[in-house]
Amino acid sequence: MKNQPSLLQQTLKWPMWLLGPSVLLVTGMVPTLWLPLSSVFVGPNIAGLLSLVGLDCVFNLGATLFLLMADACGRPKGMAVAQKSQVPFTYQLWNLGASLLGFVLPLLMLFASLKGSLQPQLPFISFLVLLGPYLLLLSIQMLAEMLTWHWKSPVWLVTPIVYEAYRVLQLMRGLKLAGEVGAPAWMVESIRGLVSWWVLILGIQLMRVAWSAGLASQAHQQP
Repeated sequence: MKNQPSLLQQTLKWPMWLLGPSVLLVTGMVPTLWLPLSSVFVGPNIAGLLSLVGLDCVFNLGATLFLLMADACGRPKGMAVAQKSQVPFTYQLWNLGASLLGFVLPLLMLFASLKGSLQPQLPFISFLVLLGPYLLLLSIQMLAEMLTWHWKSPVWLVTPIVYEAYRVLQLMRGLKLAGEVGAPAWMVESIRGLVSWWVLILGIQLMRVAWSAGLASQAHQQP
C-alpha cells in the first residue's frame, strides 16, 4: 500500500517527459525557425523592437514551463539526496563569469560607438533591435540560474543549456537583421563573435553534463 502513492506519482510524471520538450519546441524553435522574420520585424523602431522582445517572451514562457516540469520529474524526495544536489561554487562562478562577459562586451561596444571610437556609428535604436532582446534574455537566464541554485533544484545543469541553445538562434536572427538596419561591419563581426562565444560555452555546458553523469554512475556503483 505504501508503494501505491509513489507509483501514482511516477505515472503522473510520465506525460511530462513528452509534454515538457514539446512546450519548449513549440514556444522556442517553431516561431524562430518557421515564422518568417518579415512577419515579425516591422522595421528599426520601437514597434520592431517590441515584436522581437515579444517573440523571446514566448520562448521564456515555454522555457519556464519546461524547467518547472523537469524540476517536478527530477526533484529528489529524501533530504540526504537533496543535499548531494548542492551546486559547486566553482560552477556558479564560471557561469556567472561567462554570462557577465557576454553581457558587458556588447555594452562596451555601444559605449565605444556612441563616443565615436567605432566608425561608422550605430544608432541606439538599431543597437537595441540587434542586441536588446539578447541582453534582456541573458539577464533573465542569470536570474533563473541563481534561483535554481538557491532552491537546489535538479535542473541547475539544464537551465543554462536551454537558454544558451536559444541564444544561438537569437544571435543568428540578429545577423539577419543586421542587413535590415544597415549595421556597420564591426557590428556584424561582433555578433558573429558572440555566436562563437556562446557555442563554445554551450559545448562546455554539455561536457559538464557528461561529467556529472559519470560521477553519478560512479557513485551508484560504489557499495
